[in-house]
Amino acid sequence: MTKARWSKALFALMLVLLLALAACNSGGDSEESKGSDTEGSSEKDGDKEKSEDGLYSIDDFNAAKTNEGDAIEGGELNFGLVSDTAFEGTLNWNFYSGAPDAEVINWFDEPMLYNDENFLYTNDGPASYVVDDSGKVFTFTIKDNVNWHDGEPVKAEDWAYSFEVIGDAAYTGVRYGSDFTNIEGMDEYHAGEADSISGIEVVDEKTLKITFKESTPSLLTGGIWPYAMPKHIFKDIAVADMAESPEVRENPIGMGPFKVDSLVPGESVTYVKNEDYWQGEVNLDKVTLKVINPSTVVQALETGEVDLVDSFPVDQFPDNADMSNVEYLGMTDLAYTYIGFKLGTWDKEAKEVKPDDSMKMADVNLRKAMWHAVDNNAVGEKFYNGLRWNATTLIPPSHPEFHDAENPGVKYDPEKAKQILDEAGYEDVDGDGMRENPEGEELVINFASMSGGDTAEPLANYYIQSWEQVGLNVQLLDGRLQEFNTFYDRVGQSGDDDPAVDIFQGAWSVGYDVNPDGLYGRDALFNFPRYASEENDKLLEAGVSADSFDVENRKKVYNEWQQLMVDEIPVFPTLYRSVLVPVNNRVQNYSIAVDWFDRYNLAVTAEEAPTAE
Repeated sequence: MTKARWSKALFALMLVLLLALAACNSGGDSEESKGSDTEGSSEKDGDKEKSEDGLYSIDDFNAAKTNEGDAIEGGELNFGLVSDTAFEGTLNWNFYSGAPDAEVINWFDEPMLYNDENFLYTNDGPASYVVDDSGKVFTFTIKDNVNWHDGEPVKAEDWAYSFEVIGDAAYTGVRYGSDFTNIEGMDEYHAGEADSISGIEVVDEKTLKITFKESTPSLLTGGIWPYAMPKHIFKDIAVADMAESPEVRENPIGMGPFKVDSLVPGESVTYVKNEDYWQGEVNLDKVTLKVINPSTVVQALETGEVDLVDSFPVDQFPDNADMSNVEYLGMTDLAYTYIGFKLGTWDKEAKEVKPDDSMKMADVNLRKAMWHAVDNNAVGEKFYNGLRWNATTLIPPSHPEFHDAENPGVKYDPEKAKQILDEAGYEDVDGDGMRENPEGEELVINFASMSGGDTAEPLANYYIQSWEQVGLNVQLLDGRLQEFNTFYDRVGQSGDDDPAVDIFQGAWSVGYDVNPDGLYGRDALFNFPRYASEENDKLLEAGVSADSFDVENRKKVYNEWQQLMVDEIPVFPTLYRSVLVPVNNRVQNYSIAVDWFDRYNLAVTAEEAPTAE
């Protein structure tokens, strides 16, 4: 593949980054990384073996489907979106906020830039790029025959329009942040002081030029928004109304290999092949996506109701490891689960977090004791048979160059938790076994946790009981688990933080770019704990500075940041995760690897999916 041309000096720096990343993704069996090798072994799913203690290893799975038999012409594929709730239905990259909607969008739209196995942008996607000697000016060229589903060509103005929508002061989505404010003129445009973004130039119909304020190592791994938006469809819709418009909710279009044919809101989508796809002939005639409840996903796979799913509840794998009509694919997830603490609110006017030292969870001693009180090694083994494992820092092993495997985090030690609480003044004044706060007032901590899957409730109960063992009265918010959309609304995905939430259990995908600013930056709406500090600001800025083109410097910065999060504990990571995807034996050319963009090559070997024996 052809990489963008850099100046000699900048190229040398990027080469260091490239080689380091390549080396770290070349495989290996280190226990700390739990296996980032996407090739895996050559064994089929039925040969996966437990260790003597009943645990599995993600190292034993392939990321790509084994092809057997001859593909038929055309055919239909059934895809299961595993969820206990409806997908929200915000079906545009600029506006979606939840992973279920992203799964729906992935089938009909795609990025202008593809990524390779090391997360770096390539020139293999709908657009190619070159960079000037400063490393700040990117020129993108959209390839021939890249068209929207209505036949209109994808133009440079469509990509520019995507930036304009996100930068608009009336924008209602969650994307606006440091990746956009790094563009020259974006601040002025966002503030209403300019009618256009000076750093974005539509050179001609197929050429877009973007000038950034600073050249950062993140620009090639996610720091450039890679999604265009059909201006001819949205130009007459007010930005404030776009997310709820029929063009987003009911009749979305994209440029991908399949296009939306029909949609049952929140439940299912039927796609048909895009006869005008830019990469050529699409194999399948039709794809049907439907929501499958985690409690029935095994039955849906065994009966052939679905050919594959977006992910499989790993707690159900041991009982179904020998399902005869599927092959299990697996890899280390670009994600982690965590416990978060509410430390402030979101300032909608300033569009930044507003820390509040009066919050119930403001005392770091309380937060640290709660981390010491839970045994995440046991959780990973008991609930997930080793396919999730104890997390130590907020950069997971999916990014092995920057994950600090030497950092132990905060270890399970309930006696230490009790000692910390004693010394911080959290005492059992009434003799009922439950601690009061240092002012002698009743301390009840409201815990928000999501529903979904067989382990959701027992896992939440485990944490509550672990905290009770050290004298903390933690209660499930409203006495029940929250469904997905309600949960994220209450923790603040729209900027409205429910004051009833004190702590919450969530999960984050970290994306391709290791930069954690989008989750923990001062201006990040997704910073749900509403944490900010000068040291955090300093380290996040250093991580994308010119000095951090030197991968060793960037590694040092992010090691310091990981330690800061261990010390400050706005959230604490609980588990690193495996992705397991069972795929019906009739499916060909499917992969869950980072660099897989070949949905148009998907094929099936039979009209009907084989069922389990």
